Amino acid sequence: MAGGGDDFVYYRYDPSFAAAAIFTVLFLITTILHMYQSFQKRSWFLIPFIIGGWFETIGYMGRIISAKDKLSLGPYVMQTLLLLLGPALFAASIYMILGRIILLTDGERFSLIRRTWLTKIFVSGDVLSFFMQGAGGGIMSSGDGDENVTKVGERVIIGGLFVQLFFFGFFAVAAGIFQYRGRAHLNKIAKDVAWKKHLYVLYIVSILILIRSVFRVVEYLQGNDGYLLRHEAFLYIFDAVLMLAVMAIMNVVYPGDIAIMLKERSDTGSVLELERQECLNYPAARREGSIQQTRPLFQ
Repeated sequence: MAGGGDDFVYYRYDPSFAAAAIFTVLFLITTILHMYQSFQKRSWFLIPFIIGGWFETIGYMGRIISAKDKLSLGPYVMQTLLLLLGPALFAASIYMILGRIILLTDGERFSLIRRTWLTKIFVSGDVLSFFMQGAGGGIMSSGDGDENVTKVGERVIIGGLFVQLFFFGFFAVAAGIFQYRGRAHLNKIAKDVAWKKHLYVLYIVSILILIRSVFRVVEYLQGNDGYLLRHEAFLYIFDAVLMLAVMAIMNVVYPGDIAIMLKERSDTGSVLELERQECLNYPAARREGSIQQTRPLFQ
């Protein structure tokens, strides 16, 4: 199992204890912060995102153990599966964020797909990708170094990654089309409805996850003895750092704020109705103020 050459091995380098420990702590901090923010703002649609954060945290714990014993199967399977599947859970919540932005802005008519179907389609694709990658990882871990079994597992994982790339790429296009079609409508929305920053954060985190997914596809296409799996640094550059950035960015611009804005909107009316009401009330307020100011002159 730990042989060299083209045989399947768990690690073709000595896993870094320090790097794994640093990212375990960082993912733990951002995940706990997401839990606090989600509970505080009752944004339960981000539960998959939080679970993804725990996957990342525990996955790097597995690498800490592997740094002490790189021939042990348990921690290898732990880090392989959890680090592979974590971003799929991030994607599930990100898909739901776009649906809420469309609802918040009354922009469903500008969406490529109906809002109710948008979340169902993309989350279904994400679930398919999740189970394919999980099944592939399970096949690989059960092969006990058998090259044929390992190859089957790798192919299933690659298929799952391609499914993820397809749906995530399509999702990014759908988000862009929504903003382009609805640009005139969106520009009329009241300034205090902060839809724009959440949509731009959606673009940023989507690009980061896409880059990471492309890296993973190339990694598995090269195989167990490929260049990427021979150098640990690539895992941290194109996976750990990017996924940590996704979590940190969404700590700063927290999508749970959308749920609060939606609640406020349900209490007061649509964003455009609010803006029209403000426009109608402004001249009336001006007239009322003028009358109040002139009354003393006629008394």
